[in-house]
Amino acid sequence: MILNQKLLAALGLSVLLSSGTALAQEQPHVFRGAKIIPVVGQPIENGVLVVQNGKITAVGAADKVRIPKNAQEFDMTGKVLMPGLVDTHSHLGEGSGGDGSAALHPDVQIIDGINPISDTFKRALAGGITTVNVMPGSGHLMSGQTVYLKMREGNTISDLTFCDDVINGICGGMKMANGTNPMRPAPFPGTRAKSAAMARQLFLDAQAYNQKIKAAKGKADKMPERKPNLEPLVEILEGKRIVHFHTHRYDDILTALRLKEEFGFKLVLHHVSEAWKAADEIAKAGVPASIITLDSPGGKSEAVELSNTNGAALEKAGVLTAFHTDDGITDSRLFMRNVALAVRAGMSREKAIEGLTIAGAKMLELDGRVGSLEKGKDADFIVLSGEPFSVYTKIEQTWVEGQKRFDLANPEDKAYATGGFRAYDGILHYHAH
Repeated sequence: MILNQKLLAALGLSVLLSSGTALAQEQPHVFRGAKIIPVVGQPIENGVLVVQNGKITAVGAADKVRIPKNAQEFDMTGKVLMPGLVDTHSHLGEGSGGDGSAALHPDVQIIDGINPISDTFKRALAGGITTVNVMPGSGHLMSGQTVYLKMREGNTISDLTFCDDVINGICGGMKMANGTNPMRPAPFPGTRAKSAAMARQLFLDAQAYNQKIKAAKGKADKMPERKPNLEPLVEILEGKRIVHFHTHRYDDILTALRLKEEFGFKLVLHHVSEAWKAADEIAKAGVPASIITLDSPGGKSEAVELSNTNGAALEKAGVLTAFHTDDGITDSRLFMRNVALAVRAGMSREKAIEGLTIAGAKMLELDGRVGSLEKGKDADFIVLSGEPFSVYTKIEQTWVEGQKRFDLANPEDKAYATGGFRAYDGILHYHAH
């Protein structure tokens, strides 16, 4: 009897603790005193940000925001708050894509190769990144389906995705590439012209497949045999899936634009090393560009003329411009610092901040949820020690949907932020637990 009473008491305490956690999640959080950069609208000195249930409920000047009762308050005096960063092109999660059996693998899904509990995601959090587009590799003309992830806590890929159904839903875009990466011995193309021809033929096959589906008018006995490799292409042709196109040289950029014009798909150009040459053509096509900046240019021959003036050139031409890490080409932890190189090379500070946030959100069609600090959007934000592009500024905290996911004051988090490669091979996790 005594044992049963102890068990009941323990169970009661467990219920109280769990309900307390739920109440804590529902409790409003108020962040006072910081300079807030909402991205949409002017910066707010002595601002207030209110979040509850994972959403922003209010943002504005201290004298214009009503503070909810029973709120937990955080003094952010001297800090800078801005939206969580959006990385439009990354390879975090230890994922892999297509193999050497073909040059085009549209049926490959990177979600099938990602480790959702990989410590590499902590690089993103340490760098202030809260939304990331994880890609398969670029060694193929079409290396597979990407996935848009939120850096919330979770143990499965479903815990991290924006989509509700990872089996039947559209959870990302499609990775394409041209240039030298996919030019290898057969079955890969050996020339640029052949690369375009092979990609074009796959889209033509998808058009024919889609026509057969439409002709069947929903009758099962009339439907063509299912083609998993063509289904995502049909989604692209219908505007339901975005093409993320790895391209560097001026001529390769123009080829990507021609394919977009021919088949009418939604296109985001990635890397565009020679964007400074093609800015007007990109603007005329109405296509956005996600670019990378480097402090030590070099490597592949097709990127030899990469310039950190690309941001300024695209801004001048009126192109929607975002940035990405291509992690591990550049380190997610240094994302903001790398974008400062574009500012140094002539891009405006305002457009560079947009390029870290709302511009990338628009390219992923997630700007209704992330990319700016506005009422109703996800409570994804970062706390900086100073102005965004100062070499002295540190990312002190990263919050995702109202939950603190990174804190520089936490020794384990700090180790991921400042440590070398041993921070990502499991040794820290092993010693911490």
